[in-house]
Amino acid sequence: MAASLGGLGLLQGRVRLAAAAAAASSLSRPGPQGLVRGGAACSTTGRGYSSEAKGEEELRVRYLDEENQGIVVLGLNRSRAKNALNKNLIKMMSKAVDALKSDKKVRTVIFRSEVPGIFCADALCPVFVIEVSGMEWNGADLQERAKMHSSEVSSFVSKARATINEMANLPVPTIAAIDGTALGGGLELALACDIRVAASSAKMGLVETKLAIIPGAGGTQRLPRMIGVSLAKELIFSARIVDGEEAKSIGLVSHVVEQNESGDAAYRRALALAQEFLPQGPLAIRVAKLAINQGMEVDLVTGLAIEEACYAQTIPTKDRIEGLLAFKEKRPPRYKGE
Repeated sequence: MAASLGGLGLLQGRVRLAAAAAAASSLSRPGPQGLVRGGAACSTTGRGYSSEAKGEEELRVRYLDEENQGIVVLGLNRSRAKNALNKNLIKMMSKAVDALKSDKKVRTVIFRSEVPGIFCADALCPVFVIEVSGMEWNGADLQERAKMHSSEVSSFVSKARATINEMANLPVPTIAAIDGTALGGGLELALACDIRVAASSAKMGLVETKLAIIPGAGGTQRLPRMIGVSLAKELIFSARIVDGEEAKSIGLVSHVVEQNESGDAAYRRALALAQEFLPQGPLAIRVAKLAINQGMEVDLVTGLAIEEACYAQTIPTKDRIEGLLAFKEKRPPRYKGE
């Protein structure tokens, strides 16, 4: 019987077995132990998220329709706090991600801001105020975090880190649309996405050392993997802020676009990218993401074994047969994720 999305839940174990076998038979030095958790897909749908969230909600979850069906947009909406991460927003993000990873109809997730000029400015600390281009951005919920004990701060940062990791492990492609400032934890959110698109005027940086702390939600690990160790150290040590053009030149973002009058140029480019993913086999994309993510954490021999295990999961699927028939009949394929 053809493999379903639920069958991907078994793939992680098979990938580990393949990796272990490859490592045991290889004379090369094994890669880092412990593969990144690859989000297995389940058959249940989203948990009560409407296609149009209420305006006062701090996180807007929108399921697009018509030609964009399968694309979900998560919009940060804390205008008074510059989209800073507070307990409620982290909780809402965690719930949304939990629903998305178990919804087989979701094909791509776009992470954006609903607040003009800001993506998310947050240093994951009790007090964060930083000056950017002559303006002060309050990157944290000052009233909430000023009341936190140091132990509460650690607990909060741990929850934020876990939530961002969950987002990174979503089984579908994720795109960060950076139309404004992304500092500290805000940039770490974007780093956890598969692809980043930025407006040329956007400002980005891991600025925590300016406040005598360090990036606490994956920044010290994801940034060097993305742009290289030496440059990542330079940016973190200096707390430097770069614009969209420089971010593109150093590999921090994949695409840079001129900002438009609506202030959503990066989002529009992200949506166009997501539309490119929609016609492809949904199971194949999920498995491809798993193979890439797992393979990047190990040596090449083990990575090739992971790829082999992942490829095997696509062979018995109905989608693969449909792809062959569509090619033979010279028509667009009609994939169902089965």
